[in-house]
Parts: sequence; structure tokens; C-alpha cells
Amino acid sequence: MLKRQRGFTLIELLIVMAVIAILIGIALPRFRGMQDESNLARARSELRTLQTAIESFYINSDPKAYPDFDSGNTAWQGALTGASPQIISSVLYDPFGLTTTTQYRYDASANLQYYIAWSRGVNRENHVLYIGNTGTISGTQGTKIFVSNTL
Repeated sequence: MLKRQRGFTLIELLIVMAVIAILIGIALPRFRGMQDESNLARARSELRTLQTAIESFYINSDPKAYPDFDSGNTAWQGALTGASPQIISSVLYDPFGLTTTTQYRYDASANLQYYIAWSRGVNRENHVLYIGNTGTISGTQGTKIFVSNTL
């Protein structure tokens, strides 16, 4: 009488590994999509917070003007955290930034009557948006999420 050995054959192990690989292949893109959706919600929420802070800066400034910084300059949030009264307690970072310390971007019109603040968006585009003296937005919008007082 032959004793049957317990365990799995090589074929059975390969099939199990293939099934696991297929399941991982299905799950990873879905996880990335959920992560992007979460970051989109975060960026929209934080940009609304920044929009409120920018409007508060405008209300409390004399003469009435929005923060004046060159586009791409990250010191603009420092003006909001250092304002008196304090408008926001800490600098907010873009979840789509290239690093964890990439701030949201900002531009004000030359006459300081219009502004735009934006996130790089899902594609993490580094293009700059500009706002003119009439409130017109120019630049590559792509997948960027932005807020402005012209919308």
C-alpha cells in the first residue's frame, strides 16, 4: 500500500501564486484611484480654507488688497499665518506636490484686485496659472484644482 504524501504539488503552488498576483494586479490600481480621490477632496477643502483666509486678509488690509507675491513664491501663506489677527495657524501643503512640503501655488493680479490659488492636480503639473487685472485666468489649467475671486 502506497502512502500518499501530504502537501502541495508544484503546479498547485504556481496556480495559487498566479491567482494572488492577479488579485494584487486588480487591487493596486483601485487603491491608487481611491488615494487620488482622497487627495482631491483634501485639496478642494484646503483651497476653500485658503480662499477664506485670503478674503479675510483682504478685509483686514488697508488699503483693500489681496496678498502680493510673485506666482510660485511660497511665502504668501506666511503672510496669512503671520497676519494680525492670525488668519490660518499653519501653512497648508499640496497633496499633489512633488514633496511633502510643496505648498499650494498663488498669483495676484498686478492691481491686487484678483487672485488665484491652485493645486498641481492629479497629474502633478508644474505649470503656472496667472490672473490678469480684469480677472481673466491664463496658463495651462489641465487637472489643476483652483480657487479665485473671479469664479
